Amino acid sequence: MITDGFQYLALLMLIGGSIRLFETKSKSRLFDYLPGVVALYFIVMVMAAVGVWEQSESVNKTYSGVKNNLLPAMIFLMLMKGDLRKIIDLGPRMLLAFAISAISIGLGFVITYAVLGHWLAPDAWKAFAALSGSWMGGMGNMAAIQGALQVPDTAMGYALLMDSVDYALWVILLLALVPYAAAFNRWTKSNTDTIDRIGEKLEAEAAEADKPIDFTALVFLLGAALGASAIAQAIAGVLPATSFFTATTWAVLIATVFGVIAAMTPMGRMAGSSELANVMLYAIIGLIASRADLAGLGAAPIYVVAGLMVLAVHGLAMVAAAKVFKLDLFSLGVASLANIGGVASAPILAAAYSRALIPIGVLMAMLGYIIGTGGGLLVGKILSLL
Repeated sequence: MITDGFQYLALLMLIGGSIRLFETKSKSRLFDYLPGVVALYFIVMVMAAVGVWEQSESVNKTYSGVKNNLLPAMIFLMLMKGDLRKIIDLGPRMLLAFAISAISIGLGFVITYAVLGHWLAPDAWKAFAALSGSWMGGMGNMAAIQGALQVPDTAMGYALLMDSVDYALWVILLLALVPYAAAFNRWTKSNTDTIDRIGEKLEAEAAEADKPIDFTALVFLLGAALGASAIAQAIAGVLPATSFFTATTWAVLIATVFGVIAAMTPMGRMAGSSELANVMLYAIIGLIASRADLAGLGAAPIYVVAGLMVLAVHGLAMVAAAKVFKLDLFSLGVASLANIGGVASAPILAAAYSRALIPIGVLMAMLGYIIGTGGGLLVGKILSLL
């Protein structure tokens, strides 16, 4: 049994690295439907259940110290590619589709919790809030909300389960609808000429801006992220705190602002920020999972059903909005997956329409990262009042 904090952290990082290596090298299609971070969570949770480590003083200090300090740093790095100027250049139709997507997801969580809440644990709203952050942005937003709202580690298991199972079904559905785009667009009377032009322009810009990762950029970005985390926590420490807006919540929101600003500077063009953010995400997810209780996942089926209900509300709202605002299927699908799947899957769906449209999927996913934390916290506040 491990009682030393460094050994505990080293083991978690080794597990995360091994999963990522297997995900990258394996020819299995398992990871098409099971993200590596989800596999990491459940593997570490099983190891915690069998007592591989003990919650000693050293382990507890490592858990809180690493998690609390890495969280704002990860948020900062995660937003580094989200240049608001390029996102605004996507045009009103794509931004409208994204706004409808994010709002309908939030509405789906509120309706679902109002219907099923009495069958769930009293603090289930926190798991819903964490998942709403992920489904408006990405896994990093989920981790940020977990820290901000102190979502119980076991409850995060439900959020990740819903994120994995329901997300996979949603991706399959959206990809299956691609061949019907022309018929859908005729029904909504939409025009895709502007989107095609934007996609070609962004593809050319992406090819020119592509840079290899270098040591200098990595060291600078790591230092900037840790510095942003330290400053964000220092500012948060002097701001008024409530039961909802804790010091961690303020630190996450301040780091988000720092990241949005930095993305519009030359720092945003440095390669390596996404890779560093993902390393920190794996560490944070591993730490969260190490405190989860496997026995507490007995209500998993109702959470999976709840996730499907959220997606049903979201899907119906998107179709209705498409008819009213004459939106095309590409805009709807990529906006939806930019929220629910993030940068890992939105470009894949965009590529199913045309490779020239991949940069649109990336930028839409970046917008999700920007609004995901705030959106998830807003949903959480509403759910806490129900």
